[in-house]
Amino acid sequence: MTEDERAPSPEEMLRVIEEQSAATAKWLSGDPLLLYIPWGVAWLLGFTALFLHYGLDGRPYAPISQPQAVGVLLAGLIVAGAVAARGFVGMNRRVRGDSNARGAMFGYSWFAGFLLMNIICSRMSPHLPPQESGLMWGGSSLMLVAVLYMAGGAVFLAWPMFFFGVWIAGVNGLGVLLGAGWHALLSAVLLGGGFIAVGIVVRLRT
Repeated sequence: MTEDERAPSPEEMLRVIEEQSAATAKWLSGDPLLLYIPWGVAWLLGFTALFLHYGLDGRPYAPISQPQAVGVLLAGLIVAGAVAARGFVGMNRRVRGDSNARGAMFGYSWFAGFLLMNIICSRMSPHLPPQESGLMWGGSSLMLVAVLYMAGGAVFLAWPMFFFGVWIAGVNGLGVLLGAGWHALLSAVLLGGGFIAVGIVVRLRT
């Protein structure tokens, strides 16, 4: 009997089982880059633009108008929401039964939530001062993402995702209390940069 024809040892069989289990778990849980990186990039670019417009003392740090900064943020959020929803739906296609239905509904809720948020903010923002209008757009979008992340953690029994939602809610609430400039700065650094780092670390660990 050659070396290739011999029966695998129990240690080799255990190693193969562990490798296949890890690969299956990774396949079912989805790509963390799709769940974290899109939001990180959107927040980093959008809120940095807003921070440069607002400044911390009421004076702009760069010649960026508020509509331009808000446009950067909204474009990033729309793309991030679409990517994240696609990731959730794709992740859900790998399972069957009630879990499949829950995941599909959760994925579509991203689109519905952001559509409704845009309708509400578009209706209310003309009645507010420019800084308060921008703060309403930024605060409401992060509130929606925070709630959906916590809901996603409950749907998929993913505690890290739930706690990230809590983190978003905390940073968002603190920023809204401090004002538009601080909200933009905290969101860019703690949420934008933080989520990019978390997505890379989670991807490398899995």
